[in-house]
Amino acid sequence: MEKINFKSFAILIVATVLLSGCAGLQKMKKNASQIQFNVTPEVLETHAGKVDVAIDGRIPPKYFNKKATLIATPVIQYEGGETALEPVTLQGEKVEANNKVITLDRGGNFNYKDATSYNEAMASSDLVVKIKASMGSKSIDFEPVKIADGVIATSELLVNMPKPIIGVVREKNTTGKYDPNVDEFQRIVPDELMADIHYLINRSNLRSEETNADDVVKLEEYTKDAASDARKKLKGVEVTAYASPDGTIDLNTDLAANREKTSTGFFSEALEKAGVETGIKSRYTPEDWDGFKELMEKSNIQDKELILRVLSMYNDPEVREREIKNLAVAFTAVADQILPKLRRAKITTSVDLMGKTDEEIVSAADLNPAELSPAELLYATTLTDDLNKKLAIYNSFSNAYPNDWRGPNNAGTILAQQFKFNEAAPLFEKAEKLKNDEPIVKNNLGVVALAAGDVKKAEELFGAAAGAGEEVNYNLGMVSVKNAQYDRAVRYFKNEADVNTALAKILTGDNNGALKDLESFDMPDCYMKEYLKAVIGARTAKETLLFDSLKKAVELNSDLKAKAKVDQEFARYFDDTRFKAIVD
Repeated sequence: MEKINFKSFAILIVATVLLSGCAGLQKMKKNASQIQFNVTPEVLETHAGKVDVAIDGRIPPKYFNKKATLIATPVIQYEGGETALEPVTLQGEKVEANNKVITLDRGGNFNYKDATSYNEAMASSDLVVKIKASMGSKSIDFEPVKIADGVIATSELLVNMPKPIIGVVREKNTTGKYDPNVDEFQRIVPDELMADIHYLINRSNLRSEETNADDVVKLEEYTKDAASDARKKLKGVEVTAYASPDGTIDLNTDLAANREKTSTGFFSEALEKAGVETGIKSRYTPEDWDGFKELMEKSNIQDKELILRVLSMYNDPEVREREIKNLAVAFTAVADQILPKLRRAKITTSVDLMGKTDEEIVSAADLNPAELSPAELLYATTLTDDLNKKLAIYNSFSNAYPNDWRGPNNAGTILAQQFKFNEAAPLFEKAEKLKNDEPIVKNNLGVVALAAGDVKKAEELFGAAAGAGEEVNYNLGMVSVKNAQYDRAVRYFKNEADVNTALAKILTGDNNGALKDLESFDMPDCYMKEYLKAVIGARTAKETLLFDSLKKAVELNSDLKAKAKVDQEFARYFDDTRFKAIVD
């Protein structure tokens, strides 16, 4: 009997299994082209700083070895490097593991989603799938399979220009929001002074104790000073004479008219002696019911409310007088405390206080800013377009008024407008310490945060700045673009038209609206304006718009040639001679 060599037989069995495994893997590698990959979108895009990858895979029947495991890794490859996403693992039906099972007879599907952070090198890239298959201890790498191009990075074209807000004293309107068109500076300030000459009951003659009273003497001096001071303009003098609402209407009419004549004559003579030339307007009111009501409301007279009710119930002056006199006790107090004050002539002088001229304000802001009021210094900055001069004035403001938040806030605003956000940040922080509840400062701190890339913090600060101005809405529009909330961005941008508003509309598919915004944006030397017009031209197959705009863009900024060469927005024109002539 022949002796069997079991050791050799065992080796033969192992070798057969291994060869069988290798043959199975080689077959899978050879037929790898049968695996279908559908990528959404077909060309990768970046939104909110991320590149999302969604793959629907299909493994055909008779492909997947029952004992095989396949690891597929999507990889974004670009010049100088690559970024691998999370792998997906598939297994045959005889593999004991917990991965997606693909059967030999039916094949199977798999769905995959992942995302990675965008970097600029990905603008010209390929999405490939690297596959490793294994059976037991044996494994084999397939040739990488390209499944998509990438990356359209149009959402990254947001221009980093959040809007800071200058701090002025703004009046709140009826909605509680600031009115951006009103501040405290007034070159001409209306002013007036008033004096009363009182008369005895049923009399219209002047008394020396009244014409020499302090308020009358002050009014004479005020009027003479207004007529002689170059910084003041005497607008006019008005005399209004009254009678108290007791007695007959005929008597009161004559009394009021005579009081008008005596008071007007007195003050006209006083002004004439002082050399003041101005006409006096005069009029009289027979019964001063308005004055009566005003004094009653301020009094503590018994039955005050009842008397006021009589005024509201009756319009006939005789009925009013009768009903009030019927309140005997109350009328006695009225006769003592109220009526004597209504037997008068009111003399009012109106004046315009003239402020410094623009030339005087500019000179003082440069040579001696401390002599200007806060309002005048703030106004001085509106008299120049030079940002450095504005900055110097705001720094002077801070020195003159160190406890006023507007100094550091406004200096920081100028620096932010110059894109010097790091220098602006400590100034905004100082302003916040001086007035920590000011929404304008919250907005400006948000501007610094957004410029630094801290979108979450910026959004919180802009939320705290609600009502500070349209700038806040614009800044929230920028935040929305950063968060890939493009419809919301368009709503925030509704009152603006520039490159960022146009970008938001491009990203929502509103190319016509975007083009309208760009045409309305009055900045002819803006290269981004022309570049976005070229993108719209490519998206809408308007080749004249595409090539003319791209040509202007690269003339304004030659660095855009390199960008356009790899921008997937222009992929269909990469081989076009007209395109090459512009970007080469």
